[in-house]
Amino acid sequence: MSKRRQKVTDAVRRAIQESGVSRYRICGAAGIDKASISRFMAGKTGLTLATLDALADVLGLDVVARGPVKVSPPAKRGPKPKKGR
Repeated sequence: MSKRRQKVTDAVRRAIQESGVSRYRICGAAGIDKASISRFMAGKTGLTLATLDALADVLGLDVVARGPVKVSPPAKRGPKPKKGR
């Protein structure tokens, strides 16, 4: 049974909820629009990497690798069609 990793966005949402700081103050400290955070917290939209970076700075979050990178090889494709046919 494999353990699914937590998504970054879910971790950020949880950190905001568990911070004990109002969203208003978090937005002010990160320089982020309050409406954007409200939509993000409701799961209606995502955030840009710049916004996630700003939130990570305010919330003291770090991204940590938990092991080697696991990348699957690209899917095999059929033969290329011949030109002129």
